[in-house]
Amino acid sequence: MHIHILGICGTFMGGIAQLARAAGHSVSGSDANVYPPMSTQLQAAGIDVLQGFEPSHLDPAPDCVVVGNVMSRGRPIVEYMLERGMPYTSGPQWLAEHVLAQRWVLAVAGTHGKTTTASMLAWIMEDAGLAPGFLIGGVPQNFGVSARFGEAPFFVVEADEYDTAFFDKRSKFVHYRPRTVTLNNLEFDHADIFDDVAAIRRQFHHLVRTVPANGLIISNSVDAELETVLAMGCWTPVERFAVAGICPDWSVGEGAADGSRFEVRWQGKVQGTVNWDLLGQHNVANALAAIAAARHAGVPVPQAIDALGRFENVRRRLELLADIGGIRIYDDFAHHPTAIASTLAGLRARVDGERIIALLEARSNTMRLGVHKDRLAAALNAADEVRLLRPAGLTWDIEQMAAPLGARVRVFDSVARMADHVGSETRAGDHVLIMSNGAFGGIHQLLIDRLRAMRVGAESPS
Repeated sequence: MHIHILGICGTFMGGIAQLARAAGHSVSGSDANVYPPMSTQLQAAGIDVLQGFEPSHLDPAPDCVVVGNVMSRGRPIVEYMLERGMPYTSGPQWLAEHVLAQRWVLAVAGTHGKTTTASMLAWIMEDAGLAPGFLIGGVPQNFGVSARFGEAPFFVVEADEYDTAFFDKRSKFVHYRPRTVTLNNLEFDHADIFDDVAAIRRQFHHLVRTVPANGLIISNSVDAELETVLAMGCWTPVERFAVAGICPDWSVGEGAADGSRFEVRWQGKVQGTVNWDLLGQHNVANALAAIAAARHAGVPVPQAIDALGRFENVRRRLELLADIGGIRIYDDFAHHPTAIASTLAGLRARVDGERIIALLEARSNTMRLGVHKDRLAAALNAADEVRLLRPAGLTWDIEQMAAPLGARVRVFDSVARMADHVGSETRAGDHVLIMSNGAFGGIHQLLIDRLRAMRVGAESPS
């Protein structure tokens, strides 16, 4: 079967492409933004990617068009597909019918931590010899790819609450029919498709409705929204986890303040201690959820704890890109105030009093709409210096938002000027944290190049 994917370079749709290719299908695709890492993954899998969304990409007609949620009515290629009566489906529906059917699906849902928790879970199961399939919205460094068909029966999927397609406005995760579900947290996000948190809560309730009575729901006990979701109706056993306070199921004991070491407790009994390279209490919570999900699939808790000691995290999750003359540059996907605050708290616990310079691109649809602007300054408070990029067309006052940060903050309209400024102000011992859910205009490499050039210039003989 020949499958053509519209929006193939997104992490989810690119994963669908790799799974379809592994299943023996002929796969091609179209996208307006063709760049690494997904473009290189697709190339390595032997998948042809066409630039743009031209109707001619569907000539000759494929056997099925898989439509990404980036596509909308009015696009010429969509209208061409509809007018000619081509068979089409969504990515989640194709995944459910062609990959997940008859498999033990372990789904990881939540506003934050989905990618990291799903990656931890896949790695724990891989380390245990279970060879799971997976589809994750990032690149787990233990695997080097975002999707793998794997061996039956287990499949780990990052369960996104974003809508499915222009013709199916349900959340993606309602298609997956999981046996094991992790609910990390629930906050208002995706303001471009949800009116309020109640609308998201309803979609989570729909997910809960699909979990069988012989399955398991693993839920963050300190999240009031998740407790509300479960109170709306639940027909499945629930295990809860928490990194603070009292939790009868999964909790933590003694550990390091930065989250690099912590005891895992199940029903009050210590099961072992995780020692790893990750930072932050948010990652401790992610780990508890992954351990609990793996246990449901048959992985003994001590074995899961041991596996996490070899977990290499996901690219763009506090990923150290370079250390240039003692100036450390990190890349992180954080773009919601909760995630920004958690990432900074983890880094602060690790570096203590050393200077943190936080660079933020307010890029997500929710951020650009100003939904979280009143929480943003407080989320950035752990940074010593803050540098903000003002996106074109921003409708709210970013300087007013940042005013509580005082002299610590500067706003830039140009990525190049921001890179030049940060490059000139950094010194040995600084930690530069770059946060965006996009490419941030290539500032990562611009800054690295600037710092390397400055170092070469300083070392050159006069």
